[in-house]
Amino acid sequence: MRWCVQKLNRERDETLAERGQRGDTAAIEELLNRYKNMVRARARGFFLIGGETEDLVQEGMVGLYTAARDFKAESGKSFKNFAYLCVTRRILDAVRASSRKAPTGGYVSLDEPDYILSEEQSPEEFLISSESTKEFKIKLMRELSDFEFRVVTMYLEGMSYAQICEETGKDLKSVDNALSRSKKKLQRAYGA
Repeated sequence: MRWCVQKLNRERDETLAERGQRGDTAAIEELLNRYKNMVRARARGFFLIGGETEDLVQEGMVGLYTAARDFKAESGKSFKNFAYLCVTRRILDAVRASSRKAPTGGYVSLDEPDYILSEEQSPEEFLISSESTKEFKIKLMRELSDFEFRVVTMYLEGMSYAQICEETGKDLKSVDNALSRSKKKLQRAYGA
C-alpha cells in the first residue's frame, strides 16, 4: 500500500485524472489531497454573508472532484488551470445561489481587482458588480472598527491567524474576537 501511495505522489495530475476516470479511487484521492489547500485558499477569497468559509471549501472540493471527473487531456490545458476554474465556478455558483437577497450579491472577492471584466459578464453586469463591490467595501469600513476592518481584509486575502497576529502585533484571542465581532456586525447590517 505504501509503495502505491508513493508511486501516486510522483504521477502527473493529468495522469491521475485519467486513472480516476477509469475508476481508480486512489488516484482521485491523491488529486483531492494535492489541491485541497488551493481550494481552501480560493474559498477564503470570498465572504459569504450568513455562511461559513467551510461551506465554501466543501463546494470547492465538489468543484475539484468535478474537474478530476471531467478533465480531458487532449484539450491541451493543464489540470491545474482546469481545476482552478472548476473550483472557482463552483464557489461562485454556491455564493450566488445562497445569497440572492443580499444587496451585493452576498460576496465580495478581494483577490481580483474591480476593473477585470470576465468573459461571462456583459459590460452592464460588470459595472453593477464593481459598484456593488465598492459599496460593500464602504459598508465594511462604516460598520467595522479600523482594527476589525484590517483583520477582516487580511483574513479575506488568505492570511492565517498567525500571520495576522504577526502583522498586527496582537495576540490570537484579539484577532479571533475581531473576526467574530465583524461577522456579527455584518450579519446585522445585511439582515442575515
